[in-house]
Amino acid sequence: MKRAWTAWWCALCILALGAPAWSADAPAWSPERLGRLHAFMDKATAADGYLGGVTLVMHRESVVDVKAYGYRDLARRVSMTPDSIFRIYSMTKTVTSVALMMLVEEGKVSLEDPLSRYLPGFDHPYVLHDGKRRPASRVVTLHDLLTHTAGYPAGVEGDDEAVKAMERIDPHGAADLRDFAARMSRVDLAADPGTRFGYDGASLELIARVVEVASGQPFAQFLESRIFRPLGMVDTGFRVPPAQRVRVVDITTMGDDGHLRIADGPSAKHPGEPLNRYDSGAGGLYSTVGDYARFARMLLDGGTVDGHTLLGRKTVQLMMRNHLGMLDPPVTQFSPAEGFGIGGSVVIDAARRGQLGSDGQYGWTGAASTYYTIDPKEHLVAVLFLQHLPRDDAKHDLPRISRNFYNLVYQAMP
Repeated sequence: MKRAWTAWWCALCILALGAPAWSADAPAWSPERLGRLHAFMDKATAADGYLGGVTLVMHRESVVDVKAYGYRDLARRVSMTPDSIFRIYSMTKTVTSVALMMLVEEGKVSLEDPLSRYLPGFDHPYVLHDGKRRPASRVVTLHDLLTHTAGYPAGVEGDDEAVKAMERIDPHGAADLRDFAARMSRVDLAADPGTRFGYDGASLELIARVVEVASGQPFAQFLESRIFRPLGMVDTGFRVPPAQRVRVVDITTMGDDGHLRIADGPSAKHPGEPLNRYDSGAGGLYSTVGDYARFARMLLDGGTVDGHTLLGRKTVQLMMRNHLGMLDPPVTQFSPAEGFGIGGSVVIDAARRGQLGSDGQYGWTGAASTYYTIDPKEHLVAVLFLQHLPRDDAKHDLPRISRNFYNLVYQAMP
């Protein structure tokens, strides 16, 4: 995380110039239609909206549009720039999933391996449900963790008792991933493994610990040496160097008075500080749109970008397939039109979703309003970074704009 904006912009230009010769013959994107996206974002980041944001659209390996809007500070004095640094929270999960799949390709782990093969204390899981505690039907596997089907408390209906029991153990208060796993070994499941989708963060923290055990490296070191450095993701990590912290965007939430305020938490009060005490594989990374677009391009291109191969083509294809086929219906708790792959959601019925896009579209979001999608059919990557923690009572908050963003990207396609 050492390069200034000029270097980042040059790197982005190199990324754009890396397009194969045949892309130059593709139909051009309409400036007028892209202008609709720009106008929408200008309005969304006006005085009564989000502080600011950055959007990026990549098509056939070329960056066709990247633009910053508004400001990156609550005082609205410092303009947003394309190299602004955001807390990407759960978009970290895709990175963690890639790290695990790299170890699968090396034969160091297998998706169907029991978690207990790598971490102690997970040999005999129990389920806590309806006031009763009983042995689980089987052990938790790495595949269960990656696809959020392990059965850990996830705040879905019927989870209240298990959630409260987990909160008493407080795994998120751990000092490191080893400590996190030790605490989680005492947490009861809320459902049998493989019987439901329940989105939770603990599963990917456990995957991060498995990466440490199987690779013999600290998780942050593995990501830096095996993913970030090869891809040139110079502004991505669990902390921001002091010299670069002026680029970190203020993270807001809506106050009870109807005005934006700085959110709670150490990284909000001290931008650039770690989001967790441990290196969180579920939600701990900072990044920029340029860095994350490069990571997304690697997945779009089958695991290789500019001569750096992180994953094989068939591995990426496996990640982008729906892995919830054992469920009826095979969808997430969030949408009847989306399943889940490894590291992100998968659109299985674009028409039912009611949003422009394609079946097979893959992507995810972060809790503080960061979004990305990869569309293999259209060879498209779209990234939207904002920095706002929504309230549960959305009617008293800023409007969610990701659907509008994606619609505006797709309507502009040639």
